[in-house]
Amino acid sequence: MEEILTYMEMTGLDELRPAEPVTGLALERVHPGSALIPVTLARIGAAYNWTSATRTEEEWAEWLSHPSRQYWLIKLGMETAGIVDLEPHPGEVEITTFGLLPEYLGQGLGGYALTLAVRQAWRVQPDGTGPARRVWLHTSSDDHPNAIPNYERRGFRVFQP
Repeated sequence: MEEILTYMEMTGLDELRPAEPVTGLALERVHPGSALIPVTLARIGAAYNWTSATRTEEEWAEWLSHPSRQYWLIKLGMETAGIVDLEPHPGEVEITTFGLLPEYLGQGLGGYALTLAVRQAWRVQPDGTGPARRVWLHTSSDDHPNAIPNYERRGFRVFQP
């Protein structure tokens, strides 16, 4: 079956429909040189054919060298439960990665984790002159079956690039 990409956006923080908070769930910024980034992305992506699951060392070096990309671990207490990557573009912020580790799926964490990720994305000043006018992402038909429903419940809507 051919992979289908779906592009989704939010054009104001007021469009966010937050999920109920999950006690102990938080974002923690991590330095691009952290070994946790490739390990976490590869573990999450393995089930969904993400390129992060098979990147070479050279490809990782290139991915991690992007100067404005931000990496945030999704933490449940002291444990890493997932990861979010945010990439500023002129006037907007792209959520380039959002995912939970396999052992944290099905525990009701995704909605609040995405709420935290979206709030953080809206805090990024993409060109240093002011707030973003849009937060967007793309998802794939190969991603977790709850991805699009979770994005829609949080207020994202489909757009065509």
